[in-house]
Amino acid sequence: MIAAAVSILPVILSGGSGTRLWPISRAGHPKQLQNLCGEQTLLQQTALRLPHDDQVQSPAIICNNDQRFIIAEQLREVGVDPSLIMLEPIGRSTTPALAAAALSVAEPEKTVLVAMPADHYIGDLSAFQAAIQDAARHAMAGRLMTLGIRPQSPHTGYGYIEMGPTLPGSSTAHTLARFKEKPDQTTAAAYIESGKYLWNSGIFIVRADRFLQEVERAQPKIMAACRKAVALAKRDLDFLRLDAEAFATSPDLSIDYAIMEQVQDAGVLPVSCGWSDIGNWPALWQLGQKDTAGNVTCGDIILQDVSNSYIRSEGRLVAVLGLNNIIVAETPDALLVADMARAEEVKSIVTRLRAEKRNEEHSHERVYRPWGYYESLNFGTRFQVKLIMVKPEGKLSLQMHHHRAEHWIVVSGTAKVTVGNDVKLVSPNETAYIPLGVAHRLENPGKMPLQLIEVQSGDYLGEDDIVRFEDVYRRSAETHKA
Repeated sequence: MIAAAVSILPVILSGGSGTRLWPISRAGHPKQLQNLCGEQTLLQQTALRLPHDDQVQSPAIICNNDQRFIIAEQLREVGVDPSLIMLEPIGRSTTPALAAAALSVAEPEKTVLVAMPADHYIGDLSAFQAAIQDAARHAMAGRLMTLGIRPQSPHTGYGYIEMGPTLPGSSTAHTLARFKEKPDQTTAAAYIESGKYLWNSGIFIVRADRFLQEVERAQPKIMAACRKAVALAKRDLDFLRLDAEAFATSPDLSIDYAIMEQVQDAGVLPVSCGWSDIGNWPALWQLGQKDTAGNVTCGDIILQDVSNSYIRSEGRLVAVLGLNNIIVAETPDALLVADMARAEEVKSIVTRLRAEKRNEEHSHERVYRPWGYYESLNFGTRFQVKLIMVKPEGKLSLQMHHHRAEHWIVVSGTAKVTVGNDVKLVSPNETAYIPLGVAHRLENPGKMPLQLIEVQSGDYLGEDDIVRFEDVYRRSAETHKA
């Protein structure tokens, strides 16, 4: 155990988009917010990985603006009250993110930061927690530490860490010689054979003041940008919003190469803890429970003469016949069928969708909002039908539309509906009509979720046809948010 005076602050880095897990992972709802391995999302699992106690603080989260409300909601669902949710105005990789978090620490000389990506899986929590305790002891002594995963195979999808001699006074931790890029198969096999290499976990354990010293020395432009971004940061409800102009001036550099390779006292602790970065579909197949033919299935699946495949359905029945080593991933609006050996190329499909400005690159049919979610059920010329769910005490903005009228039919719960100067309660099987151009608001005053069907009609039905007059979530300056 490390000294009781030492405080450990988990810092969860939630900036990834998980493009290689499309169509389940989307830019607006990436893999860390999904239930890919168990009942909890990857973000929730990460937040619970180091349980809060006298030594471990409640985690700090670094995320982007668009995902702030769903992240806060997912943490609430598992009983985690974060010490900080810091909003990055623009992605700038891991060094600026962790530097900004370190600058927000009250006692940096007594606080060990444990930087963890939000989208990883760890199967052996006891081994992981023991490794963090060991690494934190070295971090308090001034070392900049990382966890290295003992490799199980010559994997070509991970970066590697070369170990140096063991650290003084330790039988487990080593000096960090260098980082290696993702190798080819022959090089990876040589790494494994040498016994000197570990998989790069992307998990860093550093004392806050030591990390800031090294950022100041090795990356002064990052330090200057982060100091100004934090100094000019503003509170927005439960979030701390970094100054956009200042943060944008920071170089875009990862901790591995910007800091760890630039210091003389970096260390790596080998660990076996069932780790995976879940970087692609084969990684999920490897983690999953396989049937006798080597298949992993999730959802409503029928297989016949299929082997060594990953089949996932988010809704419809999926039947597969006579195929091997494939990936099938179904969502209500997209279907991926791929050769398992070419899983890395899914990223190129996402690039094409983005270039074509296809909505399937960014969003699912179910779109989450701070008040709940909406889901498109049908869409045609001059009409759209949606399912809307409003959480208890949720409240949409007071708004109006220039190009569409709306009918609301309550399915369950009770709606409080404002239309112009009229306010009324609408019960199940009752309706409300919102004429074009009239200010209106929808609220759930009850203790149960409110569900209703919305029928839109008009010349233009885009989400940006909205004029917001008042919003409890302070989204007035944002577009495309109902």
